[in-house]
Amino acid sequence: MSNDPDWHACAAIVERGDGARFRAAMAAPAQARAILFPIYAANVEITRAPWVTAEPMIAEMRLQWWRDVMEEIIEGREVRRHEVATPLARVLSKAGAEALDRLIAARCWDIYKDPFEDATAFTAYLEDTAGGVLFAACDALAKVNAKVAKDAGYASGLASFFQAIPALEDAKRVPLLDGRSEAIVDLAKGGLSRLKQARKLRGSLAKHGCIALWQTEAVLKQAASDPRAVGEDRLEVGAFKSSIQLSKAALLGRW
Repeated sequence: MSNDPDWHACAAIVERGDGARFRAAMAAPAQARAILFPIYAANVEITRAPWVTAEPMIAEMRLQWWRDVMEEIIEGREVRRHEVATPLARVLSKAGAEALDRLIAARCWDIYKDPFEDATAFTAYLEDTAGGVLFAACDALAKVNAKVAKDAGYASGLASFFQAIPALEDAKRVPLLDGRSEAIVDLAKGGLSRLKQARKLRGSLAKHGCIALWQTEAVLKQAASDPRAVGEDRLEVGAFKSSIQLSKAALLGRW
């Protein structure tokens, strides 16, 4: 692994593009990192695709490229040579590739400036994006419960989405169907409820695949108690508290 240039490329992509998951992966054992970095790097590349161009057609082509990769993995065909796709094919199962394919489809929302159709569409977006990454990671690590991954992924995705709202609004997007403080509080409490449900069966998810959830509860609690922090870009976890929570998630599996 240490001499694999693709692995190092994946790690570098995650370090540059997803600091939270990079820290989570680095807190896992080396054997788990070898699995997590290609999955997290693919997620970074897929997530970036709608934002690197102002042309919707080009963005759709970029996402389609990744859908073609997932199709190759699902069908067991030889996967095209690529610094992320190649190591990804070595760690991803058919079910994991199907989850990432749904993630790619969900990311089409990021291309356009239309709001979500309804609350159901917003929920599905979070379940298929953050939930898809979590499912793929835990499945590759050999322990996953789809329902638990969906609940935990929704909570994690909501926390990250709240943190991204100022940037989305700057980009002239309409991130929330209802941006009132009361609605944000309700969303945050709903995310905390689903996180609580997932925790009851946390043993059904691979421990090292869940380290990335370490800040989820703190961010959602802050949004619930101070909904204005969402729009004012003040959702953050202090460095000391963050380190303690990361250690608990890595060593004890407490997220």
